[in-house]
Amino acid sequence: MARFAGMADGAPSDEVRRILERHRRIAMVGLSPREDRPSHRVMVHMRAQGYAITPVNPTCDAVDGLPCAASLDEAAERGPLGIVNVFRRAVDIPPVVDDAIRLGAEVVWLQLGLREEGSAARAAAAGLQVVQDRCIKIEHCRFFGGLDVVGLSTGVIGSRRMAAFRP
Repeated sequence: MARFAGMADGAPSDEVRRILERHRRIAMVGLSPREDRPSHRVMVHMRAQGYAITPVNPTCDAVDGLPCAASLDEAAERGPLGIVNVFRRAVDIPPVVDDAIRLGAEVVWLQLGLREEGSAARAAAAGLQVVQDRCIKIEHCRFFGGLDVVGLSTGVIGSRRMAAFRP
């Protein structure tokens, strides 16, 4: 049976929508300063939509003018952790989730392609909401508009491509 990212299991869609409506602060663990990286594009979109972003990356000082926190502990010193959005390899997820639990985060969000069942179970048992294997930008666009075939808003709602996008 084919497994589609984030669709076969994980948080139900209505729960994801409520998370995006309720939590407006995102600590992005592993956010890259490189504009060609998915994490950077996600940050740009979510920031444009009014979310407060805290980059968590010990290897750089700032991303797009936002000062980086070297750790999740430092990010928590800047304010309460709403969503901890993880852009790290699966092997790096357990300590990030343990820190999120310890620091009182409300949501752990593992980006598209990332799953770590043990960490997800620990977070859920500690009372955190968990989203795995879903892109926060795609989910935001799905519920609130702004995504089409090339990842840009066309301003048109419908199932057919605009004439400009037809081959």
